[in-house]
Amino acid sequence: MKDKFSITFLLMAVLFTVCLISSNLFATKVISLWGINLPGAVIIFPVSYIINDCISEVWGYRRARLVIWMAFAMNLLVVVLGQLLVWLPAASFWDGAPHFDYMFNMAPRVVGASLLAFLAGSHLNSMVLSKMKVADGGRRFGIRAILSSVAGELLDSLIFMPIAFWGTPVKVLAGMMLAQVSFKVCYELIILPVTSAVVRKVKASEQVDTFDNNISYNPFKLSDI
Repeated sequence: MKDKFSITFLLMAVLFTVCLISSNLFATKVISLWGINLPGAVIIFPVSYIINDCISEVWGYRRARLVIWMAFAMNLLVVVLGQLLVWLPAASFWDGAPHFDYMFNMAPRVVGASLLAFLAGSHLNSMVLSKMKVADGGRRFGIRAILSSVAGELLDSLIFMPIAFWGTPVKVLAGMMLAQVSFKVCYELIILPVTSAVVRKVKASEQVDTFDNNISYNPFKLSDI
């Protein structure tokens, strides 16, 4: 599978990366929807799972694995550069330093939790979708997409929330996790018709519909794409 990357694949990879980086920036604002307090990232982060589903369904787990690691590396770069700018002294006349620092000076624990949760959740999402596709003969994409996203997002929340909000009462933490996962799943259910249409269109235009038979699901095996 050492063929060239298509423009469509590259665009999806870039969009996936942008969604991840944007999510971490948007997470600094807490929003209230119908009386439920949620991190601002919930408006964009589910899109990364939708794109992950599209990439995994069309090009397979190996391509998705590459994109996940690429997005992880770019996000880590943004975090490092942001920290560097926070550490550098601001100009004496600029009064925006506190706001900039608030945006980029995230606690190492939160950053680590976010990156680890992303890696684990995204890989699980892609892996579940891939294995279910082979087992189901490529049928029922909608069901596979939702179930794989539930698995990935649940693992993401199980890793991120306890680490990022260490010390929060268990009952409160469980409520936050349930609200976050439920919101993301509902988000994906609403947009599922669009996701399915995009997948069909891309498969037809790319003439690609990958089945991951006898591949390695080792998330660190980047040499196999």
